[in-house]
Amino acid sequence: MKKHFDPATSIQSLLQFGEYGDVNPSVTDSATFTFMQAKTMLETFKGEAEGCFLYSRHWNPSNKYLADALAAMEGTEAAWVTASGMGAITCAILQLVDSGDHIVSSRTTYGGTFAFLKNYLPKFNIEVSFVDITDLEAVKNAIKPNTKIIYTESVTNPMLQVSNIPALAEIANANSAKLMVDNTFTPMILSPARLGAHVTLYSLTKFVNGKNDCVAGAICGQNDYIASLIDVNEGTAMLLGPVLDPFRSSGILKNLHTLHIRMKQHSYNAMYLAEKFKEAGVKVIYPGLPDHPDHQLLKELMHPDFGFGGVFAIDMDNFEKASLLMEKMELAGAGYLAVSLGYFKTLFSNSGKSTSSEVPEEDQRKMGMSEGLIRFSVGLDHDIENTWELIKGCMSEL
Repeated sequence: MKKHFDPATSIQSLLQFGEYGDVNPSVTDSATFTFMQAKTMLETFKGEAEGCFLYSRHWNPSNKYLADALAAMEGTEAAWVTASGMGAITCAILQLVDSGDHIVSSRTTYGGTFAFLKNYLPKFNIEVSFVDITDLEAVKNAIKPNTKIIYTESVTNPMLQVSNIPALAEIANANSAKLMVDNTFTPMILSPARLGAHVTLYSLTKFVNGKNDCVAGAICGQNDYIASLIDVNEGTAMLLGPVLDPFRSSGILKNLHTLHIRMKQHSYNAMYLAEKFKEAGVKVIYPGLPDHPDHQLLKELMHPDFGFGGVFAIDMDNFEKASLLMEKMELAGAGYLAVSLGYFKTLFSNSGKSTSSEVPEEDQRKMGMSEGLIRFSVGLDHDIENTWELIKGCMSEL
């Protein structure tokens, strides 16, 4: 990564204001748009009219403001926003593959993504090989002549492996494939496009928005790829229609401007709790800890200002013990027993029975996932020491 690139400053440097000088861009409360000349409408349909809007499933000003800000954050030429993270993932993948093609994917990935790759794509004769993404030789050996995508998450869900994005990009480039990286866990901390990824994906629902009050996604890449996604004749995003509501888009854009502050606090709190769990003799998985196998790699790839991320996991050995601890922590006020992540409150869940439940138990074991694994998304607690005291009290009752 070029050290001078600062994702937070890139966002803050944008001049985006409303049509009447509003400090916040106006919300586009319109599904369709007028033209003064029929010729301009024709050119817009063909993608040849600059700055014109046709129909909100294609573009609208509110979504364009958010997309431009996300592209600035990622250092890509363009971006497109969707109505969910899965909407972004599925459209991004389908735009690059045809029947008979092949994908190499990290075995450890979000359950919905895993289900789409393993269960849904085979209906279209698209083959997927799942590998340990940290084993670069395994990735190379999985490549086939018809491989079109190497798919991974920057920090994988829920096992928190760190993807060597520059090395994976080299493998992709050597085989005329595209490296696609879901960066949901580490916005601002990692900038996949700056490290060589061709496409960066987000569930904006999580850290980027930060309030768990909406569902949204994003696809960031180069101009030609984003244009292909929204082509009226062949664009996957245009034809499948996962359009983001402009009111939600406007809210996410405002929240994006505090993301750099929030990520610092999420990371600080996660590091504190991870260290405390480790001191208490609990097995902890957190790439911020020096004993994590990918700790040094993450230090080399990350932007140092934003910490190691707000997600860590602990292993309570079995489901019953994990369940009891989570129930006690919720009652004690340490957080919520809930799926998702990136919220201002701490969220925890048993991954094997929730966000990774689509992954068969045999594959969970291949990932190294224990049935007692608890994934924590640490909130913005001001007094994280008090949060630990609450958790410690719950552990003493087990």
